[in-house]
Amino acid sequence: MDGIQLEIMWSNLISIVSEQAKSLQRIAFSPIVREAGDLATALFDSEARMVAQAITGTPGHINSLAAAAWQMIEIIPPEDIYPGDVLITNDPWLSAGHFFDITLLTPIFRKGKIIGYCGSTIHHTDIGGYGVGAGARDIHEEGLWIPVMKFYERGKPNETLHKIIRRNVRTPDAIFGDLGAQTSSGKIGGERLNAMCDRYDLDDIDELSAEIIARSDKATRDAIKELPAGTYHGESQFDVPGGELITLKTALTIDTDIGEILIDFAGSSGPSSLGINVVMAYTHAYSTFAIRSILNPELPNNAGSLAPIVVSAPEKCIINAQYPSPVNARHVVGMYVPFPILKALTKIIPEKTLAEGSGAVWTIQVQGQDKNGQPFTSSMFNYSGGMGARFTKDGLSATCYPTGVSAVPIEVLEASIPIEFTCKELVPNTGGKGRQKGGDGQRIGFRVRSGEKWALNAIPSRLNTQPEGLLGGKPGAAGAFMINGVASNEARKLTMAADDEVLMITPGGGGFGKPT
Repeated sequence: MDGIQLEIMWSNLISIVSEQAKSLQRIAFSPIVREAGDLATALFDSEARMVAQAITGTPGHINSLAAAAWQMIEIIPPEDIYPGDVLITNDPWLSAGHFFDITLLTPIFRKGKIIGYCGSTIHHTDIGGYGVGAGARDIHEEGLWIPVMKFYERGKPNETLHKIIRRNVRTPDAIFGDLGAQTSSGKIGGERLNAMCDRYDLDDIDELSAEIIARSDKATRDAIKELPAGTYHGESQFDVPGGELITLKTALTIDTDIGEILIDFAGSSGPSSLGINVVMAYTHAYSTFAIRSILNPELPNNAGSLAPIVVSAPEKCIINAQYPSPVNARHVVGMYVPFPILKALTKIIPEKTLAEGSGAVWTIQVQGQDKNGQPFTSSMFNYSGGMGARFTKDGLSATCYPTGVSAVPIEVLEASIPIEFTCKELVPNTGGKGRQKGGDGQRIGFRVRSGEKWALNAIPSRLNTQPEGLLGGKPGAAGAFMINGVASNEARKLTMAADDEVLMITPGGGGFGKPT
């Protein structure tokens, strides 16, 4: 295709997926979607290959959504899909790794045939079961499992499925508000793609998607071929709720003949009895994110640029969860996946990597009844520590890396549920020293003001281990989690008294280079 014509159409596609994301955020009920951007939207071609993604979104959602789309249409093939249908699933092994992340896929019809799909994945407030915690003993304790089904059939709700979802969650109005937002954003994306086809007199986007994906694949392979061939190793250790020590090891092999990178996690920790196991789709998502952000971040993130990155892990491994492993808190381990990869890359391109940061966001969920006896469940709200220092820049303080979500403002949380924050401030000098300093962690305190007992799911990590520095940089400070001033490190859901107060101090990031 002509380069100028391709660039114009590419800009159109980015506008479409970005409008999808913005409309989803504006309509959504959940603060984690509306305020924090814990979502992904993408556009797929008729073969369900991801062509374009919105600039808003998290790696764990975006790159796993890329795999979810083609797997969903393998289960419900195109010949069984009709105008007005919307497909749905939250199957952890098909989508984003736990029940809370629900994926919707909307077919786009033109002149009676499917020319593409709009997809979205968002974190929902509640899916029944245990909640966002690590204490469930198997996946069936964790909530409602939605196989690949039709959420809407020919424009009409699947009443049976709607009733099942509504009866199995604590806050059905919030869930259906967010599902409605996903449905609307998919419809908007389809309308905008058809408008683009009208504008350029296209019957479909097959030629356009093939050109974009082929160019992205070639550019990624060309970038890999510029790296020194060989196998490079990295390792990261961190503790999780309950004090369990997790090790992630990677052997990163660069094949410059075909322009391919193989990431092998052999030697990593085995499965956990806690709900922190990670499905392969989520591991793949954060592995490809690490490579893409270092190698060629300016390229489109789509099926072509992801194809040259191959990820493998043994079956008996914490980052290749097998049924029926509990997975609801999979991000506690999954968000550490980039660190051993970055350590391996530091041996050949240190100027593009960064030191270890605090890792997984600290996830908090509170549940209970308000003063009027009405049940409430907070949307998962996240707090981050310091980001690792970079080759020429200090690490950012209180920054959600690698997930990229924003923190929900405390004013929004206090307005939506009966919670009161007692402090939220940076903790100076918790970042590791170095030629470039690691980012600082933060101190957050809160209590629930319902006057009743309440339940707490809290998933802190790095309470006993420190984020490592790189190339002589010093480690960042470990975190702390306290209830009424007493240190706590529980993996299970806790029943809290009406006047209990929680205080969290998130870890700092590691430094980069020897301190001067």
